[in-house]
Amino acid sequence: MKAPAEPLNEAELEHLQTLLDQVPAPLEPLDVSMLDGYLVGVLLQPKAVPAFQWTRHVLDSEEGRNPPERFDSRPLLALVKRRYQQLNQAIVDRQWFDPWVFEMQGEDEEDEAEPSEVVFPWVAGFALATERFPELMREDAADLLEPLAAIFMHLDPDDLEDADDLLEEIESLEPPKDLEEAVEGLVSACLMLADVSRPQAKPAAPQRPPARRGPPPRGRY
Repeated sequence: MKAPAEPLNEAELEHLQTLLDQVPAPLEPLDVSMLDGYLVGVLLQPKAVPAFQWTRHVLDSEEGRNPPERFDSRPLLALVKRRYQQLNQAIVDRQWFDPWVFEMQGEDEEDEAEPSEVVFPWVAGFALATERFPELMREDAADLLEPLAAIFMHLDPDDLEDADDLLEEIESLEPPKDLEEAVEGLVSACLMLADVSRPQAKPAAPQRPPARRGPPPRGRY
């Protein structure tokens, strides 16, 4: 058995962002918050997405272009894959995980940003994964509606084209009162989606023992 992936510490997380910032133009890499949402969106696909497909959009979010040969992406992708493994284990085990979302200030420096503003990059990364790999969105719409609404409620409604049922569901939801509630909603929704796209194997039903036969008939003496 593989040992669990070691979570990235604060220094490694900052180093990962530095490596992403060093991806050469014209490529447009994800930032760490978008990356985290993107990885969860990849992991919630019904069939595992090969690494060579999903890593392309880490380095170039829009087109998935290859970096120039002079750029060594291995140190960056090694950190990314550690986070991928950690998130995968959490999803498999249906365990809580801490999304990479970071508090920010509002337009007025003295004000805190709204919860939806803070989680927006994470949700945008998740949405990118569902666009690039649409198999999740082809699952039963009724099963997807509630958890997707809890995630996509943080997007601009104009970004949700031809999604009338989803928009209606979103309008029925109360906005999160704070960042903690927003993050809890994201994680809960992702684990609900996992129940749809990556259901856990049900334990085999215990087999009933064969019926006991009565004693053989006695003959006459």
